[in-house]
Amino acid sequence: MALPHAYRGKIAPEEYLREERSSPVKREYLRGEVFAFAEASPAHNQIVFNLAGILHEQLRHTSCRGYASDLKVQTPGQEMFAYPDLTVVCGEPRLRDEQEDVLLNPTVIVEVLSESTEARDRGEKFLQYIQIPSLHHYLLVSQSEPRVEHYERQSDGRWLLSVVQGVDGAVHLASIGCTLRLAEVYEGVLL
Repeated sequence: MALPHAYRGKIAPEEYLREERSSPVKREYLRGEVFAFAEASPAHNQIVFNLAGILHEQLRHTSCRGYASDLKVQTPGQEMFAYPDLTVVCGEPRLRDEQEDVLLNPTVIVEVLSESTEARDRGEKFLQYIQIPSLHHYLLVSQSEPRVEHYERQSDGRWLLSVVQGVDGAVHLASIGCTLRLAEVYEGVLL
């Protein structure tokens, strides 16, 4: 989870990547500013773990694969480098360079919300993510109640928001053929 403030002055994308690749701490980059990460809560970790298991099972034997939060995603123009909680890519992953630590073509991005990240996940990060041509689904998952906000790219390029609440709900990710049942997403999570 990124802290809501930058830890130092503005730097170029290449400098960020050079430093990030040798740093023991994960940091995100947004238009020249670098943001440090805080530790995730038990609820956050359980939700990410559950989602990874659900997606893994449903994506088996398809051309899609999922990645955990250690793989950075780069937005067009190198405006942002972020570590989504989960990423799915369908087809061959396009990676920035031989380091193979920056993904350029995600199909699905999942962010689990926290107090310190919610404003950026809904605002600046969302505006950057939707510029990625391959992105079809952006999910914001609450860790305080069973609720998933699903942004889905429409054929005309607009983004449609659907909000699913309650453990009886489900989110269907049409472009990858997966369904996320909230009862499974929140299994074992103390709300």
